[in-house]
Amino acid sequence: MITSPRPLVLRPVLRTITRTVSCAMSAVLVAGLAACSSPPAPADRVNALADAYVADYLEAFPYQAIVIGAPEVHADQLVDHTLPALQRWQAREDQLLAELLAIDRTPLDGTAAGVTYIFLQNQLEAARDFRTCRSELWNVSPTWTGWQGELPLVAGMQAVGTAEEQQQAAARWSQLPAYLDVEIANLREGLRLGYSAPQNNVLSVIAQMDSLLNVPVSDSPFVQMAKPDQASFRAQLEALETGGVRPAIMKYRNFLRDEYLTAARTDIAVAANPRGADCYAAAVKYHATVALSAQEIHDIGLTQMKTIREEMATIGARSFGNADPAGVLDLVKTDPQYRFESRAELIAYAEAAVERARVALPQMFGRIPKAPVIVEPYPAFLEKSAPGGQAMPPSADGGPGKYMINAYNATEQSRAGLESTAFHEAYPGHHLQVAVALEREGLHPISRYFFLSGFGEGWGLYSERLADEMQLFSSDVDKLGLLSNEALRAARLVVDSGMHALGWTRQRAIDYVLANTTETQARAEAEIDRYIAVPGQATSYMIGNLEIRRLRTEAEQALGDRFDLRAFHDAVLEDGALPLWALREKIERWSAAR
Repeated sequence: MITSPRPLVLRPVLRTITRTVSCAMSAVLVAGLAACSSPPAPADRVNALADAYVADYLEAFPYQAIVIGAPEVHADQLVDHTLPALQRWQAREDQLLAELLAIDRTPLDGTAAGVTYIFLQNQLEAARDFRTCRSELWNVSPTWTGWQGELPLVAGMQAVGTAEEQQQAAARWSQLPAYLDVEIANLREGLRLGYSAPQNNVLSVIAQMDSLLNVPVSDSPFVQMAKPDQASFRAQLEALETGGVRPAIMKYRNFLRDEYLTAARTDIAVAANPRGADCYAAAVKYHATVALSAQEIHDIGLTQMKTIREEMATIGARSFGNADPAGVLDLVKTDPQYRFESRAELIAYAEAAVERARVALPQMFGRIPKAPVIVEPYPAFLEKSAPGGQAMPPSADGGPGKYMINAYNATEQSRAGLESTAFHEAYPGHHLQVAVALEREGLHPISRYFFLSGFGEGWGLYSERLADEMQLFSSDVDKLGLLSNEALRAARLVVDSGMHALGWTRQRAIDYVLANTTETQARAEAEIDRYIAVPGQATSYMIGNLEIRRLRTEAEQALGDRFDLRAFHDAVLEDGALPLWALREKIERWSAAR
């Protein structure tokens, strides 16, 4: 059963009704209406604006309810992503921001409404500034920001347990052909205005389209949502697949291959697009919630890489008889004894790590979510270009969260890094972080549902090192994987800024990742293509991690014996995702109060 979305949508109305009743009673009891004319309190105004934002967002982007774990409002609708619709949404964002900034935040600092104010302000300002990228005009992306990286996973999570839900799902996915027509129109407009994706990413997406078209109809992600006992629903989806979805995917593929590819840019840097330098700065602020120059980001990455390589040398000398980081990394990548023997072994290894972490959570956390998480491989057509792992939130109807694992070429994958990624995506990482926010009833929906990469990915990377403190790693091979994962996040600072602002080539970036991590050739290529497609996002991991680490160290020094690590973690997570500057304000207040 899907939880009713009505309280979310109608909350502003309910507040109005409550105030009206209260005023009516006041008129009778006090014999005057002066009290009824007073303006709403600042906290009520902030909450009403946040209510409106969440409700309007789900109206504008219906399928995003599944992506963010919110109750479905329009389960029979996909999204109108035409350029006029996007302009209407942007105008609404600007209106909400103007109304929010008219409210003095000062009296709300340290309150729940203050948290809501900060989140909404960041959300609206970052979105406004990010518009300079015009990403809707060149979104040919082989990673999760591409429609083929997101919509199949959304289809797999849509509720289809009842006849009504099945018809809603069929109605939603019957709109996919129209969606792809709009996608083509937006890309054509991008070319007219000088915006395009880089050719290598376009080639990757064409290959993904070929994979989608080559799987049997029964294995399509838009058919697989039917359960084994839903024969008539499956037949309906198969008819939709053959009559509408596949022809639309073929049309989109042909457009990319025959028209778009030759017009796409050869330069990988977003700087090649109009206002590309401004776009990169806005993208870093949007994702990492900090204002850093490309050179500052690059230098932080180089400094962190030096520190991590020193740790690799120590563990290499201790367990591998080799103090050279490059030599140790090459050993665990190439020696068969450190690889998985089968796809099933790889998945089981991840499942065991997730369960071990779940049992150990009370060591480090007072607030533990009820929602479980399951390990599930990516669909076959996405595996080659998908990231190493991805967390999907628990569903609004009580379904589990998912840790999407990349099992591509399992026998060529090293064990090093798999446990660390599991801890990042599941426990004590993203699943814990997201589920704690979703289950906290006193938290405004805007903070429960929306994700900020600086905070969220920073927490995910912090969690990998925390897992070592919890003694969750099986061996020094797995601990080397932890260091390799950290090195990948440091490398992201170097190569993301390098490619988009400092003149690095794609091959130079691939070589840098290969030299400093346990990533295979295929994984390194997929990682680099992801950073090319989504400028700035890759910077959020290490930047957020370093800030959380700094806050913990400062609190430990300030509180001494009074520092409680479980309480610190609960304080970091309890308000959902925050901009990093707001997290600092919060933890400094928390530390002073203790």
